[in-house]
Amino acid sequence: MAQPLEGLTALVTGAGRGLGRAEALELARLGARVVVNDFGQPGRDGSGTASAAPAEAVAEEIRAAGGQAVAHTGDVADHQQAGALVQLAIDTYGRLDVLVNNAGILRDRMVFSMTEDEWDSVIRVHLKGHFNTTHFAAAHWRARSKEAGGPVFGRIVNTSSEAFLAGSAGQPNYAAAKGGIVGLTTSTALALAKYGVTANAICPRARTRMTEDVFAGFAGPEDGRLDPLAPEHVAPLVGYLASPAAARLNGQLLVVHGGMVAIAERPRIAAKFDTAQDAFSYEELDGLLTPYYAGRPAHETFAAAEVLGLKHD
Repeated sequence: MAQPLEGLTALVTGAGRGLGRAEALELARLGARVVVNDFGQPGRDGSGTASAAPAEAVAEEIRAAGGQAVAHTGDVADHQQAGALVQLAIDTYGRLDVLVNNAGILRDRMVFSMTEDEWDSVIRVHLKGHFNTTHFAAAHWRARSKEAGGPVFGRIVNTSSEAFLAGSAGQPNYAAAKGGIVGLTTSTALALAKYGVTANAICPRARTRMTEDVFAGFAGPEDGRLDPLAPEHVAPLVGYLASPAAARLNGQLLVVHGGMVAIAERPRIAAKFDTAQDAFSYEELDGLLTPYYAGRPAHETFAAAEVLGLKHD
């Protein structure tokens, strides 16, 4: 019986560890040929000497299981290196079908203490990194579609975060980058739909090197069961979104962790006020908005996150 991703080529960034590794292994298990990208720096803040070892190890793991994989150790936040990464998939396997953007770093600090470099570096790796690979993959699919005279198969799965949905006080750079990724995803979904390509984003919750502080107090099960925070809970959704079965999902945001998938709605209007005059005055707005918010808890701003059962980490 054919696997759902058989004959397809997938590219996963940040795939040397954690979520990216689990996603690359799952895509290979489902039949895809995988390009495993990881810059290989040991520090979760992007520090340390880059190494080919993490990407090579995952690629070898896939090959040892009977799959096809090639490693790439370039920096996806570098526009030219991202282009070379996409070209590697095309040169090695003839085409690219699936792009999973996962690479990222953390440089956490409160907004009043954050340096310019801490802001720029996180935006660069997360948001620019997502754009760079998306740009080259989109150009590839557009050219293929024009050559074929119709839609082709293409899937993009981007990685956002609950830090964007519910806020994260000590991560203004990370939360902003993850919110930008959602905007990039919805724009890309609209732009590429006519070519047969879908773009969706996930907000995963998992115990990885990136989240070791957040989940330090949450112990895993001791009876041999799968940890509810294991990356392996996230990988199957990525495999599904990469497959032909997910053709009707486009521009969607899904929260996933521990055996749960939640579909997030786009923001909705909670209340509406119309002026009784030609234009609002300060006094009229004060008379309308101040009573509306009076007595409401500050966290009601995050009502959408509460509906999803998310915590403000």
